[in-house]
Amino acid sequence: MDTMTLWHITGWGFAALAFAALLVGFSKTAVSGANTVSLAVFAAVLPARASTGVLLPVLIAGDVLAVLTYRRHAHWPTLWRLFPAVAAGVVVGTLFLVWADDAVVRTSIGAILLLMAAVTVWRRRTADVGRVPGPVTGRAGRVKARAYGVLGGFTTMVANAGGPVMSLYLLSAGFRKLGFLGTSAFFFLIVNVSKLPFSAGLGLIDGRSLLLDAALAVFVVPGALLGKWAVTRINQRLFEQLVIAATVVGGVQLLLH
Repeated sequence: MDTMTLWHITGWGFAALAFAALLVGFSKTAVSGANTVSLAVFAAVLPARASTGVLLPVLIAGDVLAVLTYRRHAHWPTLWRLFPAVAAGVVVGTLFLVWADDAVVRTSIGAILLLMAAVTVWRRRTADVGRVPGPVTGRAGRVKARAYGVLGGFTTMVANAGGPVMSLYLLSAGFRKLGFLGTSAFFFLIVNVSKLPFSAGLGLIDGRSLLLDAALAVFVVPGALLGKWAVTRINQRLFEQLVIAATVVGGVQLLLH
C-alpha cells in the first residue's frame, strides 16, 4: 500500500472519493452496478492497485446497509448455486494481482469498465425487445451460473467490478426489483467479506487505508438512505444511461492515463 499517497490526497481528491462513497451507498440500495463510477473515481484519485483495497471496506459498509434494508427478499438457492464458481474466480483474480503491477491493474480496470458498459448496453437492448429470461435450472442453467460466477469472482477481486456481471445474471434469471436487490445484497456482503484476507495478504489493506475508509464510510450512509427513498421514484432508464456514459468515460480515462 502506497501510504504516502494516501496521506497526500488533495481536498478535491477527498471530495471526489466522498462522492464516490455516497454513490456506493446509493447503488447498493437503488441501482446495483452503478458503483462502477465509484471504481473509476477511486482508481483515478489513488494508485490503481491500492484503490481496490481502499474501496473494499467502503463497499462492505454499503453491503451491510443493503442487507439491513432488503434482507427479507434474498433468494438463497441462487446464492448457493453461484458461490463455488465465484470462489474460483476470486482465487484467479488474487493470482493475477500477485503478478500485475499498478499499470497493468489500471489498464485492466479500464478494460473491465468498458466491457461491463458494453454488457450493460447489450442487456438493455435485449430487454427492450422483450427477451424472455433464460432458465436457471438444468444443465444450461448450471453452466450459465458457473460462467457468470467465475467472471464475477475475477472482476470483483481485481477491480471490485462484479456488480454489472451479477446484475446481468440476476436479470437474466428473471428477478423482480426487490428480489434482485435482496439477493445481490447478501451475495456481495459475503463475497466482499471473504475477499478481506486476500486483499490484506496482498498488502492492499493496512491501518492507514482503514483510517481513510472510516472517513469515507460516513458518506455511504446518506447515499444508502437516498437510494432507499429513490428506488420506487427514480427514472431508472435515464439513470442507467448516465451510469453507462460515466463508466465509459472512466474506463477510457484509465486506459489513456
